Amino acid sequence: MPRAKQRTNDLRERGVATALAVLAEEGVAGLTTRNIARRAEASVPAIYEVFTDKTGLIREVYFEGFRMLGEALAALPVTDDPVEGLQRVARSFREFVVTNPVLAQVMFSRPFADFDPTTAEDKAGVKVRKIFVDRARRAIDAGVLVGDPTDIALVYFALLDGLAAAEAARRLGSSPQSVERRWALGIETLLAGLRP
Repeated sequence: MPRAKQRTNDLRERGVATALAVLAEEGVAGLTTRNIARRAEASVPAIYEVFTDKTGLIREVYFEGFRMLGEALAALPVTDDPVEGLQRVARSFREFVVTNPVLAQVMFSRPFADFDPTTAEDKAGVKVRKIFVDRARRAIDAGVLVGDPTDIALVYFALLDGLAAAEAARRLGSSPQSVERRWALGIETLLAGLRP
């Protein structure tokens, strides 16, 4: 008996959820249209109709990753201590990357040759960027950091992204203590250099 047509929002949601699960379980190599269709209990043509092609599926995963990260960062309470606020952002970002290492690769390292985000796709990170800028602005307004909030936010994000990539590649040390110490050193050094 042929499958019922499933070209709906339900299939879109199922396809993205399946792609996230495949990335977590099988890595980048497992993310094929055929594999997603099989695991989502859909046909390959149905997946193509919903996502257009594999690049469309990767694009949706990319957007979902930034939505998830944005929600995690937005859930952080604002504190009276703006430096602690920045440190909480770092911890939450790190936790997201450690929990979702392959998804983080899709978002920040571009492991698929056929997916190169355009300006429109880069807007997926606007919510994340605004949270970084907001936390930097709070620290500047409190007089504990000096500089342009956007500059500080982008440099801070680049530091965290680099530390997360180094940790994933096991370049920050072999013991949890050394990794923690080097994360703290990087963050403290950057923030100390931005103090009045």
